[in-house]
Amino acid sequence: MQDGVKAMKSSPIYSKNKKTVILYIIAAVLFMTAACFGLMMGSVKLPISAMFSAFTEGAVTPDETIFLYSRLPRTLATLFVGAALSVSGAVLQSVLSNKLASPSIIGVNSGAALAVTVAAFFGIYGGFALSAIAFAGAFIAVAVLIVISLKTGRGKSTVILTGVALNALFGAFSDALISFNPSLSIFTYDFKIGDFSAVTYNKLVPGIIIISLSLVCLFFLSDRLDILSMGDNNAKALGMNVTPYRILFLILVALLSGVSVSLAGLISFIGLIVPHALRYSGVKESKSLLPLSALFGGGFVSLSDTFARTLFSPYEIPVGIIMAFWGVPFFIFLLSGKKGGEIND
Repeated sequence: MQDGVKAMKSSPIYSKNKKTVILYIIAAVLFMTAACFGLMMGSVKLPISAMFSAFTEGAVTPDETIFLYSRLPRTLATLFVGAALSVSGAVLQSVLSNKLASPSIIGVNSGAALAVTVAAFFGIYGGFALSAIAFAGAFIAVAVLIVISLKTGRGKSTVILTGVALNALFGAFSDALISFNPSLSIFTYDFKIGDFSAVTYNKLVPGIIIISLSLVCLFFLSDRLDILSMGDNNAKALGMNVTPYRILFLILVALLSGVSVSLAGLISFIGLIVPHALRYSGVKESKSLLPLSALFGGGFVSLSDTFARTLFSPYEIPVGIIMAFWGVPFFIFLLSGKKGGEIND
């Protein structure tokens, strides 16, 4: 009996499951810790009693007002945006079979940002309308990317280079709109860097609804994502109708990226760092990769935002600056890989 238990514990499957469980525990602890720090820390440190009384008594004291109308929506936004962008990166890397793919790298976020700038140009600053417009911009960027890559032979490097070009093009259109309406520069400054200071419930509520529904759909479709990541020929051999599933996954990525951009602007590299780090640690199957990406991504962005607003308190720097300092070296590290591009190196 003991020999059987020892044999089971030494098996690769047991070791893999044990590692996954440990990662889930670490991710959950990180997520909850980040949430607590986000709610409590800042230029004003809030006591736990003020947070509890805010739910029961409302915004009566200054601490309760800060909690209900600043800390709570901001912390929720960081958690959901981090989860959305990390999962988007994981899905894109599987669908495009490219470990360098992420919403910020291949132009998806820039497409959403251009759409949000257009919306602001016409006086739309929040609600479902802004989320819908941001989704449209992200989806158009994805569609353009796929069409160009198909026309040029689906090369892995083509996807990245096309994304770089789209980033520049969409940025130029945004700057052109600002030149016609200079007042937009106030709105777009923090937006381009990535910042959560302007999050309101008007933006947050529709964003949370859309992100939650999109994540649930992706979690249920994780097995299909694994099949699609094997390549078109293998997926077809297994009976999958590739095109509808690819379109569906890209729509869900566009939803997650578009809503994230409408909430926080251009948060870079989180969709690149988290999924790749998880794959490097041995998480390959999407049924674990996607939930873990959501937990680690949400916790990572929330902690980064808390760090950004407490490092030079009472002044704060946009969280996008922090993400860039961490993300750029990681991106260079990936580019220096021996086989630069494919997930299955």
